[in-house]
Amino acid sequence: QAQVVEPGGGSVQAGGSLRSSCTTSGMTFSTYAMGWFRQAPGKDREGVACMSRSGGRTTYADSVQGRFPISRDNANNTVYLHMNSLKPEDTAVYYCAADYQIVEYCSTSARRYSRWGQGTQVTVSS
Repeated sequence: QAQVVEPGGGSVQAGGSLRSSCTTSGMTFSTYAMGWFRQAPGKDREGVACMSRSGGRTTYADSVQGRFPISRDNANNTVYLHMNSLKPEDTAVYYCAADYQIVEYCSTSARRYSRWGQGTQVTVSS
C-alpha cells in the first residue's frame, strides 16, 4: 500500500530555519510530482511548493518564494522543504503530497494530489 510519511516538524524562533522531509513507500517515487502544502488554523489549505518527477520544474507560492526551496532525492524516495527566514505567519500544519505524472510537471493545486501525508506541525514564535 502506498504511503506518504512526514516525520519531524518542529518549533523555531522567527528568522530561523527548519527542514521538513517526506518519504514514500509502495509507489514508484520517480513517477510522482511532489508538493508541500500548509494549513493554518481557520485558513484554507495553501500550496507552498512543488517539484516535478525528475526535479526539472518547481513552483512556489509568492509567500515563500526565495525562502523555501524544495528538493528531492529520487534514490531515497524523499522530498525536502527547506524553510528559511521563518516568520510567525508560516506557522501551520505542513503536508506532503504526491501526484502521479507522466510528464515533467507539477502544480500547487491540492486537488491534483492523490496521496497525502498525515501532516506535521511547524510553529514559528516571534
